[in-house]
Amino acid sequence: MSPSSPARPATYPGGLTHTQVVAWRNAMFVIFSLCGVALASWVARLPAARDALGATTLEMGVLIFGLALGSILGLLASSHIVARLGAARTMRLAFSIAPVGLALAGVAATVGPSFPVIFIGLAVFGACFSTCDVAMNVSGAANERALGRNIMPIYHAFFSFGTIAGAGLGALAELLAVPIAIHIGFIALVIMVTGIFAVRYVQSEHGVAEGDDPVADDDHSKSWRGRLSIWRDPRTLLIGVIVLGMAFAEGSANDWLTLAMVDGHGLDNSGGALMFGIFVTAMTVGRLCGVLLLDRFGRVPVLRGSAALAVVGLLIVIFGPSASIAVVGIVLWGLGSALGFPVGMSAAADDPRTAAARVSAVATIGYCAFLVGPPLIGVLGEHFGILRALLVVLVLVVAAGLASGAAREPKKVGAAAA
Repeated sequence: MSPSSPARPATYPGGLTHTQVVAWRNAMFVIFSLCGVALASWVARLPAARDALGATTLEMGVLIFGLALGSILGLLASSHIVARLGAARTMRLAFSIAPVGLALAGVAATVGPSFPVIFIGLAVFGACFSTCDVAMNVSGAANERALGRNIMPIYHAFFSFGTIAGAGLGALAELLAVPIAIHIGFIALVIMVTGIFAVRYVQSEHGVAEGDDPVADDDHSKSWRGRLSIWRDPRTLLIGVIVLGMAFAEGSANDWLTLAMVDGHGLDNSGGALMFGIFVTAMTVGRLCGVLLLDRFGRVPVLRGSAALAVVGLLIVIFGPSASIAVVGIVLWGLGSALGFPVGMSAAADDPRTAAARVSAVATIGYCAFLVGPPLIGVLGEHFGILRALLVVLVLVVAAGLASGAAREPKKVGAAAA
């Protein structure tokens, strides 16, 4: 080590070694990626499942609701499960059960096929997936504290990498005419084995506070009533507004950007798909590079700047005179949407004693964007056009920017320790 190199501490918060903290970080990269692969693998085979079932659009909506229903139930229970089991054991349990639900849905879409069994499989997968979502954000925030630097956006970038990989494998499976049961069953097996292995390197979030002392339980973590009381905390609700607005910005692009570019700006289907690819790329780049801005300027200025970028991008997309101009707006929209959700998760987990309860509450608020957003924009788009319907996204992003002060760090994150 050169004289000018920063000294590496002998131990990290909670008495962890450098090797343990870095292995924990790398395990979280894998865990976030696996969740992205799992979700995208099923989404990529939705058209094939629809064809196998001979289902109508309404029936597919009911089927997708099974995933949403399971996710909400998992979120509502997640704070209590994580508080009792800890984040690592919760993730291990989720990786043991979620792939079973996913495989069940895949088999039921091939053999039979059976609409009710797919619904049940997706509900089981959704419940475990959302519970794992809370646990991995709680654990990721604890690892962030151990490292002494912002890293949560990179975890969420790895989730994006996972969705890209899952979508690519799904497309390849479609091209090779691989049955859904074989494709999804193989993915489920890989996710189960790899996920359980990765969790072995995850350390307890209870041993990592802002200092070197272990986290002590308080009334928020001892009882159901205490954990539910976090919903009465104004900071929880304000962080929820941040996550809601930015999740809405991300989710609306996932659901409607392609169609908005086709119907609103006259592109063909392939052009619309290309525009969505540009958005996803911009958002992923924003998450990878955003940690540098967070380390330098802190959460609040970065969140306000992100909201401003997203607002400008949406205005260009909605009111831009041409598709070529709208590309600039899509890039700004993607960059502006990148950091809100992961930074909101970090802020919700600032206090290790209430991390599970607050992350669960904030995630529940954020998931409302993915549940309510698509039909809301669809109804508005039916009456005013999809581009004008996106104005509701702009309003929520402005609200997220105004609420960004709630995400302020309890104290400045120190220089990177690893």
